[in-house]
Amino acid sequence: MTLVDIEVGLKEQSGTLDLQDIVESAATFLEGAPAREIIRWAAATFGDRLCLTSSMSDALLIDLVSRVKPGVDVLFIDTGYHFAETIGTRDAVRQVYDVNVIDIKPSRTVEEQDRDLGPRLFGRNPDLCCFLRKVEPLNRALEPYLAWISGIRRDESASRTDTRVVEWDAKRQMVKVNPIAAWTQEDVDNYIADNGVLINPLHYDNYPSIGCAPCTRQVLEGEDPRSGRWAGLGKVECGIHL
Repeated sequence: MTLVDIEVGLKEQSGTLDLQDIVESAATFLEGAPAREIIRWAAATFGDRLCLTSSMSDALLIDLVSRVKPGVDVLFIDTGYHFAETIGTRDAVRQVYDVNVIDIKPSRTVEEQDRDLGPRLFGRNPDLCCFLRKVEPLNRALEPYLAWISGIRRDESASRTDTRVVEWDAKRQMVKVNPIAAWTQEDVDNYIADNGVLINPLHYDNYPSIGCAPCTRQVLEGEDPRSGRWAGLGKVECGIHL
């Protein structure tokens, strides 16, 4: 019996199944399962109320999910500060993969934010800038869905070591699915090479972790892969996954 069978049975008995109950049973049942099995469960459980997010650092998650759920909605937060290479990767994804890329825009343009809050907010108050240009737009965009798929991994930073493959996103009151949470960088590199996955060309220029252009620098040999994000600002997360 699969987890989907169990949940269908529970629904038949009770009429509805609380999303948090789904999280608890799925997190235990799917720990250690292959990424595609986790995605297959999410697609079967949530159907069209499931989406994924992508920063267009690479198309690994897009490749994985589209093989299981063609036409899936991919939310891309167009902050107005992206590298040209990131926008180019997004455009290539639209052409190569069977997905529906949806551009998510902040409520203010960069020019309007500069006018209202002063220029270079990203340097003066990076937490506020990330909230306005990433977190708040994503929160709005996720409202129609019951669950979203993220590509975060446990080995990326100390704040992500406890990531579960299925979690309750209390802030947004929805389910969060992390199918590659247990993957290592070697797993990522092997999958990209074996499957010809599109990647952002900035990776070839020592940008292992890619965010907005003003807050991302090249990483030197021996440095932590995420050390190029918000360097010198005492910040390690944009807030989306907190």
